[in-house]
Amino acid sequence: MTFELRTARLRLRTLDKSHAVQVRDYFARNREFLEPWEVRRSEEYYTVKTHKKLLAADRESEELGQMFKVWIFKADEPQRVIGSISLSNIVRGAFLSCHLGYRLDHEEVNKGYMKEALREVIRYAFEELKLHRIEANIMPRNAASLAVVEKLGFYQEGLARKYLYINGAWEDHIHMVLRNEAMEAPSPY
Repeated sequence: MTFELRTARLRLRTLDKSHAVQVRDYFARNREFLEPWEVRRSEEYYTVKTHKKLLAADRESEELGQMFKVWIFKADEPQRVIGSISLSNIVRGAFLSCHLGYRLDHEEVNKGYMKEALREVIRYAFEELKLHRIEANIMPRNAASLAVVEKLGFYQEGLARKYLYINGAWEDHIHMVLRNEAMEAPSPY
């Protein structure tokens, strides 16, 4: 069953393994564009078989409450994936936090889609999932990504040196955070 959030121009949907072709096509189209910002991918990554497995694993993590991931579609192009947003490593209890990840199709940058989609996912995270913190770790040279989260109110908490192994090298990341200021106290387990 697909879950959907809507914005004025976008549809944000959870997907399952039946959508593997659409997801594989997204990654194939954006292979070079995403390469500087992600782990190195083998040729096997660009197969439908791999994306069936990855989508099934995402669904399991969602069912366990450890992740919330949506794939981005334009309202007027509802079959073509143009990106994704994930809230991963969701921790409950006293922490109520997660890590934010996002990516967009190279043909759709600078149109405001990511800001629009993130605004809705943040609303969902704070109002529906009752999270207190969203943490995004971004490479200092990724000015576009930093600009998006800054426009949404994220602030810098520090620099994590050699934080993630990206495209064959350990990369520093700026630790950006957005807190749910409306939340007064943690909800029970």
